[in-house]
Amino acid sequence: MHQRGALYAEVLVAVAILAFALVPVGNAIYAGLRASGGHQDAAVEHFSLISRMEELRAEPYGALEAAALAAGNWKVATTYSDAPGTPRRLVYLSHYDADDTDADGNPFTGTEPDLLWLQVAIEGTDHGLETLIAR
Repeated sequence: MHQRGALYAEVLVAVAILAFALVPVGNAIYAGLRASGGHQDAAVEHFSLISRMEELRAEPYGALEAAALAAGNWKVATTYSDAPGTPRRLVYLSHYDADDTDADGNPFTGTEPDLLWLQVAIEGTDHGLETLIAR
């Protein structure tokens, strides 16, 4: 025979179990939502870099080469960089010694005039893209 009070106790135990189980489930949902926000920011930065890279690849080679020479060094951002603000895309250009003709092991000290290295990076982050552009 089933007692009347037993059903009430069973419901209380079931509610208590559900309450304890919902805390980790809620934490997991919260962590997932926070992670998706970070991923969205990274995706926006990535597509911003791709967009800027494509704009630069459409520029005449001579203009890019002039900007590289004006910068004077592969570590100096060129005038193609965004104006100061956040997030700022920095553009680096340099002649590139792909075959290491000067045998110093540094690809940025060669004499190959028809090859430019291009990097677009988000200032203050590790996000960046780079490519080579031939005349």
